[in-house]
Amino acid sequence: MRIAVVNNFFPPRVGGSAHLAEALAEKFVERGHEVIVLTAAYRDAPAEEQVNGYRVHRLPAFKMPKLGLSIDFDITFASRPSNVRRVFRLLDEFQPDVIHQHGQFLDLSWLTGWYSRRRKVPALLSVHTRLESTLRLYAILFRLLDRFLVRPILRLYRPRFVIMDEMAEKYCAQRYGATQGEFDHIPVAVDPREITALPTFDVRDRYGLCAAPLIVSLGHVIPLRNRLALVRAMPAVLEKHPKVKVLVVGRIYYDRFLQLAQQLGVRDVFVATGPVAKGEVPSYLAEADVVAHDLQGIGCGTASLEAMAAGKATVCAVRETNFPWVELRNWDNALLVRPDDPAGLAAMLNRLLDDPDERERIAARQRDVVLGDFTLDVVTDKHLAVFDLMTAPTPAGTR
Repeated sequence: MRIAVVNNFFPPRVGGSAHLAEALAEKFVERGHEVIVLTAAYRDAPAEEQVNGYRVHRLPAFKMPKLGLSIDFDITFASRPSNVRRVFRLLDEFQPDVIHQHGQFLDLSWLTGWYSRRRKVPALLSVHTRLESTLRLYAILFRLLDRFLVRPILRLYRPRFVIMDEMAEKYCAQRYGATQGEFDHIPVAVDPREITALPTFDVRDRYGLCAAPLIVSLGHVIPLRNRLALVRAMPAVLEKHPKVKVLVVGRIYYDRFLQLAQQLGVRDVFVATGPVAKGEVPSYLAEADVVAHDLQGIGCGTASLEAMAAGKATVCAVRETNFPWVELRNWDNALLVRPDDPAGLAAMLNRLLDDPDERERIAARQRDVVLGDFTLDVVTDKHLAVFDLMTAPTPAGTR
C-alpha cells in the first residue's frame, strides 16, 4: 500500500502530533508499505530528505506572527499557489492509495483534501487538537472558524475521522457534523522504548533541586493547559510538604500561571525549563514523584500517557469513560480529578506524596493500561486495518 502522511508539524519540530506522524510513518515502512511525508518547512531542516525508508518533502511556509496574544503558537502555513501545484505533482508521482492527515485546521490537510476529492483518493484525518479556549473571546473566534472555514472544507472531501477519546467524538459531531459511520476510535500512540530509556543527565543537579518531593508538569503551557489549578493547589500542598517543587517542562506560550504563583507567594516552588528535546524527557520523568498537567478537562494527552508508560503516577482531569475502549477506575488504574479543581487536586497530590507504596501501585496499573492499549504497535495495527477498509473495492451497486 502507498500511504501519504500529511502534517504541518513534523520533526525536527517537537510536539505530540509531529512525533506520532513520524513514528507511524516508520512503522508503515516497517510493515512493508511505501510512504511519503508532506510537511511544512521548519527552520533549517532540508527541503527534501530520505529518512528511515521514506521520503520527506518540506514545502515552503510562513510562520504565524507573534502578536502578543495568549494563543500565540509555533504554527507554519504552506498555503500558496506554488505549493498547490507541488502537492498535486508530488502526490500524482507517488500515486497514494490513502492519505493520512494530521490536524483538521492545518492547511496541508486542506490542500491534500482537495487532492483527495479531485483524485478520489480516500483520506483519514487524525484530530489531535480541538479548537477550544477557556478565554471567551477566543472561544467565540474558534467556533466561527470551525463553522465557516474548517467545517465547509471537511465536508467538501469528507474524510474519515480518527477519534482519540470521547471528547473528540463529541466535538467532531457537533462542530463538523461527523457521524458515527465516519469515526474510527484509535488512541494516540506511545512508544515505551523511548520513554523508558535510561536518563542521560541528573535533573535535580541541573536545576539545583534537593531530594524533596518533585511534581513534573510535562508539555507546552497554553490556555487549555494553563497550570492555574496546579498553582492554586500549591498552598495546601506546601502545608504538608513544604519542600515540594514543580518542574514545568515545555515552552511557555501562556505565562498566567507564573503571575498567579507570584501573587499567591508560591513562585519559588515552580521551575520552568522551557522546551526540551524529546530524548531528554526520560530524564525528567525518572525523577518525578507525580506527573500532572492535564487538569482542565480537555483530555488525557500524549505527555500524560508517556508518563504513565514510564511508570509514574499521573493525574488527569478526565472521566472514567474518557477512552471508550478502556475502563478507567479512580485510585486503581487511574488518578482522576475534576477539571480546574484546586482543592481536589491538592488532596490527591498530598495523598500520593504521603504514601509512596500506593503511588507506585497505581502507577504500575496505569502503565499496564498504556502497554495494553496505547503502544505504537497496537495503534499501527488499527490504522492499517482502517486503511484496508477504506481502500477495499466497493461492491457493485453501492456507493
